[in-house]
Amino acid sequence: MPRPGGATAATGYRGEPVDPDVDLHVAADRAETAGHRLWRVLLVIAVGGVLGACARYGASLVWPTPASAFPWTTFAVNVIGCGLIGVLMVLVAETGEAHPLVRPFLGTGVLGGFTTFSTYAVDLTRLLDRGEPGTAIAYAGGTLLAALGAVWAAASLTRALVRRRVNPPVAARRARAQRESR
Repeated sequence: MPRPGGATAATGYRGEPVDPDVDLHVAADRAETAGHRLWRVLLVIAVGGVLGACARYGASLVWPTPASAFPWTTFAVNVIGCGLIGVLMVLVAETGEAHPLVRPFLGTGVLGGFTTFSTYAVDLTRLLDRGEPGTAIAYAGGTLLAALGAVWAAASLTRALVRRRVNPPVAARRARAQRESR
């Protein structure tokens, strides 16, 4: 059973909440997607998905990848999208200042439409079909590592910036103390 803050009884691990703005054990949260409200959530996801997919398509027009080249555009889109997901989840989960439709619109919709597993899979298949298994393995592993690294780095940086914004006097005292210790 999950505990507040994402910790579980079995592990005690406190990680990112799976869905920070909906707890189906709370009647008011269940009501968020009850009846006609469900359509509101689905609408913002659909609109966000269109915008994200259009942005991904735009990236492919601005930075086209020839059929015989490494799929840099897909790689970059997925890594950038994962970094933005890291920023979004910290802002939504840890500040508590976001509207309930922000996560479905930006996270599921825009960034879900922007990042692309299907094109990633097609790119892998093309690399294998061209007889480039080493490049395919590097692409598969490199994308995974870069995407996870982007989420971690973006979330860490965002957390630091949020903490600084939330408590600027503490950040200013720390900076002053560091300058004085030099």
